[in-house]
Amino acid sequence: MKLIITIVQDDDAADLLEELTDKGFRVTKLATTGGFLRSGNTTLMIGVEKDKVDDVLAVIEEVCRTREQVVTSPSPVAGSTGVYIPYPVEVEVGGATIFVVDVDKFLKI
Repeated sequence: MKLIITIVQDDDAADLLEELTDKGFRVTKLATTGGFLRSGNTTLMIGVEKDKVDDVLAVIEEVCRTREQVVTSPSPVAGSTGVYIPYPVEVEVGGATIFVVDVDKFLKI
């Protein structure tokens, strides 16, 4: 058995959850916060048999596409004066960060 830990942007989470559950996968959802943009994201934990891992990864790849987004990032105006002015920056968001790990034991009580 494998545990797939997937971190996705909140904008993609609902669609991904729906697709995974429609295909019969059981998913646990955790609300988390990203470090880079300080924006909300969602961590999904999906337990599957080894032969189903590629099926889950295909669904994630289909739903969670990367895209460009303009965000406001503070940047210092004058050295170390502590004065910050919002500065629009285009960054790539979306996609997914995925960890696939072995499960030694699975219990459902």
